[in-house]
Amino acid sequence: MGYDNPLFQLPAAKKLLELPLAQRMEIAALFSELRVQANEQAENAWARRKSPMAAYWRATSTYCRHYSHLLRQKDPRVLRAARTEAGADDIGAGDSLGQLLQQDAP
Repeated sequence: MGYDNPLFQLPAAKKLLELPLAQRMEIAALFSELRVQANEQAENAWARRKSPMAAYWRATSTYCRHYSHLLRQKDPRVLRAARTEAGADDIGAGDSLGQLLQQDAP
């Protein structure tokens, strides 16, 4: 993502980041599924000319993407420090779930 995720600033989000990586990856996968399903609902609502519901589902999809991205951070402390120093918004993006789990395994 090419911007600072606003969720990083919420106290509850910091609690999510304290979960073990494997648990965060499972939850992130669920949010990714929800994102796809919400996008489908948005498209269906738009096709039926139900713009308020289309907007609701599109916003839901966006929130799911934000949560998924938040949960997929490998080492949140390092990422926040690197983002602050380098100005980079998305360190570690594009890593697959398998790569992330392998790096975290003993």
